[in-house]
Amino acid sequence: MILEARELSKTFTIGARQIQVLDRVSLQVAAGEFMVINGRSGSGKTTLLTLLSGLDKPSGGRVLLDGADITDLSEDELAPLRNRAFGFIFQSFHLVPSLTALENVALPAELGGDPAASARGEELLQRVELWERRHNYPAQLSGGEKQRVAICRALINRPRLIFADEPTGNLDSISGEAVLALLLALRREENSALMLVTHSPEIAGKADRVLLLQDGRIVENP
Repeated sequence: MILEARELSKTFTIGARQIQVLDRVSLQVAAGEFMVINGRSGSGKTTLLTLLSGLDKPSGGRVLLDGADITDLSEDELAPLRNRAFGFIFQSFHLVPSLTALENVALPAELGGDPAASARGEELLQRVELWERRHNYPAQLSGGEKQRVAICRALINRPRLIFADEPTGNLDSISGEAVLALLLALRREENSALMLVTHSPEIAGKADRVLLLQDGRIVENP
């Protein structure tokens, strides 16, 4: 197993109220697996991704990467680990406006000190048919192009696990289908596990496994 969650819980305090978003969620992710997290808005899907990826701390439970507990690591310890082991794809792209497409793609590798960052970025942009757009800034790209750049950025360090939060949610149906097909093809080529949050039954139908979240708990594991 690459990643394991043990009894993960998350509670937020708003004034005098405590809201439990996740309630003792346990799961395992295997190498190369495509797992979909499904559920209604507010069921805890995005919160689960942020906890599993170390972007936030759980209120209870543990997260293990390759059997090592990463739950209590400091941000200084987590940042290089996240950069090396995980890739992230978000619904709203999260590209840096002042960087070109190529610079956005290469950024995680450059942060890791990889001297081949730019060459690897060029290779990925060629793979997704954006070579001619490599010097364009995000404002000059369509939604589908931005998401392809984001996919390349997520793959630049050859991560073992990719987290994708509604990656086709802001795209039209044709662009969304193309982006999903590209993501699945690149994931197979890199043998990365993929954990994808979506409301789409069509996307869920392509997954190796679907987890359904309801009120912060896994209620179905088909």
